[in-house]
Amino acid sequence: MISSKTNTWLQSGAPWIWFTAAAVSASLIMIIGVLLLITVRGIGHFWPADVSSFNYQETNGQLKTLYGEIIDTSETPAAAARISGYNMADNEEVLVQYQIKTGNRDVTGSDFRWIQERNIKQQDTPPELSVIERREWGNFYGTLLAVKDKSGVIAQGDAAWQAAQDKITETLDIHDEISHLEKKEIGAINYRLEQLRLKRRKLEITGQLTESAKTEIETEKTGLNKRYQELQTELSKLYQQSRNASLLVKTDSGAEITIPLAKVVRLYKPNVMNVFGKIGHYFVKLGEFLTEEPREANTEGGIFPAIFGTVLMVLIMAVIVTPFGVIAAVYLREYAKQGFMTRLIRIAVNNLAGVPSVVYGVFGLGFFVYILGGNIDRLFYPESAPAPMYGTPGILWASITLALLTLPVVIVATEEGLARIPKSIREGSLALGATKFETLKNTVLPMASPAIMTGLILAVARAAGEVAPLMLVGVVKLAPTLPLDGNFPFLHMERKFMHLGFHIYDVGFQSPNVEAARPLVYATALLLVLVIIGLNLAAIIIRNNLREKYRALEG
Repeated sequence: MISSKTNTWLQSGAPWIWFTAAAVSASLIMIIGVLLLITVRGIGHFWPADVSSFNYQETNGQLKTLYGEIIDTSETPAAAARISGYNMADNEEVLVQYQIKTGNRDVTGSDFRWIQERNIKQQDTPPELSVIERREWGNFYGTLLAVKDKSGVIAQGDAAWQAAQDKITETLDIHDEISHLEKKEIGAINYRLEQLRLKRRKLEITGQLTESAKTEIETEKTGLNKRYQELQTELSKLYQQSRNASLLVKTDSGAEITIPLAKVVRLYKPNVMNVFGKIGHYFVKLGEFLTEEPREANTEGGIFPAIFGTVLMVLIMAVIVTPFGVIAAVYLREYAKQGFMTRLIRIAVNNLAGVPSVVYGVFGLGFFVYILGGNIDRLFYPESAPAPMYGTPGILWASITLALLTLPVVIVATEEGLARIPKSIREGSLALGATKFETLKNTVLPMASPAIMTGLILAVARAAGEVAPLMLVGVVKLAPTLPLDGNFPFLHMERKFMHLGFHIYDVGFQSPNVEAARPLVYATALLLVLVIIGLNLAAIIIRNNLREKYRALEG
């Protein structure tokens, strides 16, 4: 039987306090563990690891040389290894295997290989081993033999390294110029030509296509085409210059491979780098990750478009959800007659918070994209038919869908904030001659602003990490252009966009080379967490300032 002392202790509620504390502690430990995991794996992705040369014995007894980085180590007990089909000696207690990133996918057909430690006859890190980071086919591991151009070999031996670095710098400058011409200059011309086509089509539909309008459009079109041809000529010259030079390298098998410099991003020797050299390389790679566009099916390069799309979508969502959420909460708390219908609406709002996010995505696709967007196209953009303008997924519909998803959070938080404001403050304002609307605008809402910001913080935290609804209403694997650019009207709400959450899903589960992409998944996940923390911190700072401002009134 339970003693009276124990029964008193149980009735005091102390056990539940300890259980709650234990649950909170366990949750914090798990969250910290996950954050530490993605931090270590994500940050370490950019560190230049040493490249080893393995003198390795194949199963047929033939000796083979392998170049690569040690990525992972596996230890299997002898009994389990024998069951798996490995021949284990009696004195072997464990089978140790290394996962080696061998690169050279265009030569060998794979990036990674597992080898057994017992079959490694010799392992060292030769200083001449080089890593060539490429735009296609991943890394290349080998030794640099010579630098060539159309006329032949221009440098070899010891002089080849500096010549290669100079040529790479020159080729990268040409690549940047090509990118600028294609995306900025030619992109702007193509955009303007499309606008002229739509303008002409609209005038035809409305019966306003006069001869003067035709002449004006054709004159501008002729000028744009002339400029387009000039840029194409310049672009052809730049492409020709970028294809002039190449690197002659030797693989671990002894084969000599020619790599065009147009496909090379950088060339370095990690085995001869000191600590400061590796730190410099690390920050260069980190900067590239944050500011460049992705390449190699999103498994290499940067993720700037995904960062930009995530932040822009969250900001648009916040601008949409805040006024609607606040207005709904103000009506329910300040104006609506409290009764059965009001309670029913509150129950419905609370239930909406528990609806799976993919349901919102289906609703957004069906209502916002097809019905609302389709009608907008028919009414305002008939010239774009049959190609849809707003009747297709885009950042506007994604933002509105997430605003609908997070609306219950803002409503509930705002209502709680309004409920905490003493009734005496409202009565005092009314007694001084203010109307109910003036009281609400000048006194109640400013005092409830910290609660409104709390709802917005929760909305941002949920919206920034959502992926399922976005797959239906606007997010894509690779967006050709950003929703915000230098072409009028500058913010293109109809465009599709990239998102960090979807980028993680795509790279981690849809990539043709999952092993190579795995470190990038951790790095992107860490960045997504930091983006959410940054957005929340900004909102928290604003909320705290508002709280301090109106603390005296609350007292």
